[in-house]
Amino acid sequence: MLSAHRVDDVRAAEASLAADLPDGELMRRAARGLAEALGHVAAGEVVAVLVGPGNNGGDALYAAVHLLDRGVRVDLCLLDPVSVHAAGLAAARGAGAQVVDAPSRQRHCLDALFGIGARPGLSGRAAQWAEWIAGTRPFTVAVDVPSGVDVDGGTLPSTGAYVTADVTVTFGTYKNALLVGPAANAAGSGLPPLVDIGLAPRLPAASLEAIEPSDGDLLAQTFDWLRTPTSHKYSRGVVGIAAGSAQYAGAAHLCVAGAQNGMAGMVRFVGDAELSRRIVDRAPEVVAGPGRVQAWVVGPGSGDDAKVQLVAALDDGVPVVIDASALQHLPDALDVPALLTPHAGELAAMLGLHRDTVEAEPLAHVTQAAERWGVTVLLKGARTLVATPGRPTRVNLTGSPWLGTAGSGDVLAGLAGSLLASGADPHDAGSIAAFLHGAASVRANPGGPVTASAVAAALPATIAAFHDGSLDDVRDWRH
Repeated sequence: MLSAHRVDDVRAAEASLAADLPDGELMRRAARGLAEALGHVAAGEVVAVLVGPGNNGGDALYAAVHLLDRGVRVDLCLLDPVSVHAAGLAAARGAGAQVVDAPSRQRHCLDALFGIGARPGLSGRAAQWAEWIAGTRPFTVAVDVPSGVDVDGGTLPSTGAYVTADVTVTFGTYKNALLVGPAANAAGSGLPPLVDIGLAPRLPAASLEAIEPSDGDLLAQTFDWLRTPTSHKYSRGVVGIAAGSAQYAGAAHLCVAGAQNGMAGMVRFVGDAELSRRIVDRAPEVVAGPGRVQAWVVGPGSGDDAKVQLVAALDDGVPVVIDASALQHLPDALDVPALLTPHAGELAAMLGLHRDTVEAEPLAHVTQAAERWGVTVLLKGARTLVATPGRPTRVNLTGSPWLGTAGSGDVLAGLAGSLLASGADPHDAGSIAAFLHGAASVRANPGGPVTASAVAAALPATIAAFHDGSLDDVRDWRH
């Protein structure tokens, strides 16, 4: 599982490691990794190195020595000559770097203005240089994080400039801002290269986690019945679906499809007689009518009866996925394990905020909602977040912009309910469902449009590939 850590934890780990290493060794490790990330720059090309104060600038100055050793020219732009890393500057100048007043026509840029400890937003010359990057678009590599972003919060500054990089090279562990939007959008395309400098044994629990395609053993760890040869439909779990309405009948079909193609052994649908008939006609494996279930999904496409359906599900005393219309009827407290699955607009309504506020700070607000209701909250978006009090938040890195299509949320809710009924807790059910849902969208039509029905149909093969370790890289970073 990929992990990220908060600034204070990273700094404490760096200080602990540096105390056990020869002086300057930690910076040398970072510089070597940074120079390798610039391996595409040909000899004779010029790199503008924007050097800020402290160790972040020092990393870049020592990386400049490696670049100069292989024939790359380096122009140093010193934000504040007084606070620059003196030994690094001496090494870079001794290797042949020249100091210039400001960047100009260089086609490559190394952003080392500010590191993980800086406040969000750039001003003065730093802001001017960020504007130069935005205006001239040199190929820009950010050192550790793009300068100016909110590292722990994963946000972009409301005032002040920030750097938008093509690639960010980070050290020791990922940082929240590299994985969570909107700040992650400034970090460049692709998963940021991670340079191992030896921090891992000294880091505490992660602040963020992300399931990777190689984490297929998570299924066997989560679902006990996968490890036994005698499983049956009831040991795999029965998921109840209370969804759809005359206006949104399709939501019921898609929610059922997501549940059927998940981990549960049986789907039970509860709704009006005509919709139940249509569900069974299309999916004869579904049982229509009330009965015992191990989890409920309530709300996708529901009409005026969403409140009644939610109350009935909560009274059943089993875990529940609460989606769409049912989110409008949340009680003050929930007495059963629950997974709430809002998009930004729905979460804003739950918290009495504007949608723009939630979209600007998704990590903060999904955390707030999880703590407010004491349950797991899955905030849908380009990088879906799953927050549970007391556990590292999980961010989903699979999927593509094409997944923003009608009905995809209904499929996700059904899939999550299937995982919940099959034995997962809400945190695992939500994060595994988001991962598989995004992966299935990529596999259904790599790089192109998909329908919610196609995503549901691609789930069984996606789950099988994840389980046996053959799942390809299903991250789509164009968003």
